Amino acid sequence: MRKTKIICTIGPATESYEMLEKLADAGMSVARLNMSHGSHASHAEVIKRIQSLNTKLKYPIAILLDTQGPEIRTGERDSNLNLKKGDIISVVARSAEDVEENSVMVNYESLITDMQVGDRLTVDNGLINLEILDKDQRVMRCKVVDGGVLKSKRHVNLPGIRVNLPAITDKDRSDILFGLSMDIDYIALSFVREADDIRQLHELLGEKQDKVKVIAKIEDQEGVRNIDDIIDMVDGIMVARGDLGVEVDFWELPNIQRRIVRKCAHKGKRVIVATHLLESMIENPMPTRAEVTDVANAVYEEADGIMLSGETTVGKYPIKCVENLAKIATSIERHRGLRFTEDLLTEHPKQNLAASAVHLAESLPAKAIVVITRRGRMANYVTNCHPILPSIHAFTNDGRTRRQLGLNRNVYAHKLQFSNDPEKTLNKAFTTLLEEEGFHAGDQVVVISDALGVSGSGLDAIQVRILGQ
Repeated sequence: MRKTKIICTIGPATESYEMLEKLADAGMSVARLNMSHGSHASHAEVIKRIQSLNTKLKYPIAILLDTQGPEIRTGERDSNLNLKKGDIISVVARSAEDVEENSVMVNYESLITDMQVGDRLTVDNGLINLEILDKDQRVMRCKVVDGGVLKSKRHVNLPGIRVNLPAITDKDRSDILFGLSMDIDYIALSFVREADDIRQLHELLGEKQDKVKVIAKIEDQEGVRNIDDIIDMVDGIMVARGDLGVEVDFWELPNIQRRIVRKCAHKGKRVIVATHLLESMIENPMPTRAEVTDVANAVYEEADGIMLSGETTVGKYPIKCVENLAKIATSIERHRGLRFTEDLLTEHPKQNLAASAVHLAESLPAKAIVVITRRGRMANYVTNCHPILPSIHAFTNDGRTRRQLGLNRNVYAHKLQFSNDPEKTLNKAFTTLLEEEGFHAGDQVVVISDALGVSGSGLDAIQVRILGQ
């Protein structure tokens, strides 16, 4: 069974019920809603379709709401502007009425005060680069270093500049509250720069903080510098390589990705590698060999999830993209992975228990590790150990927990009505494995639980069981 989970961004190419069903069949575990596009009404329709689809699926699809964040963009244009290398243009930070036809307006009020002569502006994800030659209170004169066609509302990066924008904008706040009302499973907060950004989100979530899991998107140098503090505050990290690859030296991006993935593994947090995985497949039916290798590296690093963006929102081959990710991941996972159990043995008593269960399962060897859990915590601890051989089958009596475990590497989650008799609960779980998961009588499994106590009380335990006996 494939360990690496696939996240698909939903857009015009995939928002119908039929396409969502095909994405799920191809291997999608998490559906991402990009709040930079679409309305609450259109996203609500997608959520309802996924919730309806989940009633039929063997493994339900989790829903991740991705905030727009404090984005800086160029303004609306009546016509495209063709910028050639060496051109000198004006860049202003004011209303559209004040902009000359051949000027570039940026919607960041502090742009001119924050930028200095010699700094660079990067537009449209690095396709257009401008160097500041001089400035006054209203206008910056810039030289085009890398030219291109500038269209309306293109994304702007200010590499190395501490942007004076709120961590959670008014739009983000509205979008998050909308997501909470729709019972989403994950919130991905964009442009997280420091741990305090996450504290603000926790305050907004209020009493729902324990129900919705938080993913921090790392997209600039400041977020990289503060990564340890940020990881401690969240359930997971998204290595958002689009903006991050513009904000940092691009040749350092692979090292940053690997470092973040390993830090998350050691701290027991989920990690997603995102952006440009199969970018060429937006237009072409086959990925480039470099893209295949890029995906393979994320799987070698043992990321929990790999994410598609434009490939599944507006691409011509969204289903093929998911199928290709699944094929690459399955192929790479045949090789032995990393080991984390020894590094985790002193961090937490329940983590120690999980590490012991993984060692036992691999030494037998067992066919699977069976986790009985209410809130998913013990399944998280087992995931953190990155078991190489057995898959992890988690059984919970909570539907939201089951969906959220869809992001956990190597975890396959099941809904199960718990009994006050622990043995009856286990027998129900074993029946599911025998009847639905292709297990056979006589297969050995290692059972670990924090939810097998009588009348809902927790009881930590490890058992070796033989199915059918």
